[in-house]
Amino acid sequence: MTDRVLVIVPTYNEAENVERIVERLLTSVPEAHALVVDDGSPDGTGELAEKLAARDPRVHVLRRAGKAGLGPAYVAGFRWARQRGYDVLVEMDADGSHAPEQLPRLLAALSGADLVLGSRYLPGGRVEDWPVHRLLLSRLGNRYTRWLLRLPLTDATGGYRVARAELIDRLPFDDVASQGYCFQVDWAWRAVRDGARVTEVPITFTERAFGRSKMSRSIVREALVRVTVWGLRDRLADWLPGRVQRPVPGRPRDGGRSSAVR
Repeated sequence: MTDRVLVIVPTYNEAENVERIVERLLTSVPEAHALVVDDGSPDGTGELAEKLAARDPRVHVLRRAGKAGLGPAYVAGFRWARQRGYDVLVEMDADGSHAPEQLPRLLAALSGADLVLGSRYLPGGRVEDWPVHRLLLSRLGNRYTRWLLRLPLTDATGGYRVARAELIDRLPFDDVASQGYCFQVDWAWRAVRDGARVTEVPITFTERAFGRSKMSRSIVREALVRVTVWGLRDRLADWLPGRVQRPVPGRPRDGGRSSAVR
């Protein structure tokens, strides 16, 4: 592999998981580098990540002042990566729900794509150890998102993904306001409407063994409200061409909606 690969791992109170996930990552893809983006974890996650970085030059740490949400953490990681010339950027959770051992398959799929999404809901994908209500919420959320935004994706909310740096440079991340997992929907939609080649690869998602989930009612509420507003504004733009400006995300450079999503 000639491309420089950076795996961005946002953390907040993940001291029980961060060392384990970084070690698994570097074993699975030895040529990759890892960037731990820590949002001021009070449990010492940032300090632990810095110890890992001191031992291994492939590990880097970006420490932020406080908890600002998943979206801003990834955007900060994207900027850090591009300033240092990484060619391929990977999103991966710190809690072990995304198996680093599956990353080579996602990287291989990038040969014919600009963005590769790890999908829990494609044939061959699955979710392990989730309670029924959580699985139902995820499935319904993805169906609602797919229908309202007209997204040809089975798992737009998933956070295990690989992108070419050129695509990151193209998309207007400066105006991203989404903080929770809605950020994943936000920029997947931007990529599709930009005309990016997007593909999905089945993955196995496993519930965390240690620590507490960051999912909350406010995160779910943010996603529901934002997706609904984006979708309704987008459909209104179809009815009133020339009078309603298309929402951001979603202003394709060629004025069309075509995408190479597979």
